[in-house]
Amino acid sequence: MKEGIHPTNYRFVVFQDISNGYSFLTKSTAPSKETIKWEDGKEYPLIKLEISNTSHPFYTGKMKLVDTAGRVDKFMNRYKKHIDKKK
Repeated sequence: MKEGIHPTNYRFVVFQDISNGYSFLTKSTAPSKETIKWEDGKEYPLIKLEISNTSHPFYTGKMKLVDTAGRVDKFMNRYKKHIDKKK
């Protein structure tokens, strides 16, 4: 393995799934400006996730539409004429 290519500033960080509120504590080097108080009473940096294993359709077996940027609406508006013709 090459020396000096891996980060050395690992620290505990809380990752939180914003779609269902699930949180977990792990080590990471990811930067964060927000903090959260964890179950042990200490404050840790907070990284917000849009999707995790508790909300991903592959792991949950439930089809759930995750649309945070309005992509589905943009698609429907763009191709509305074609969709209406097929109906």
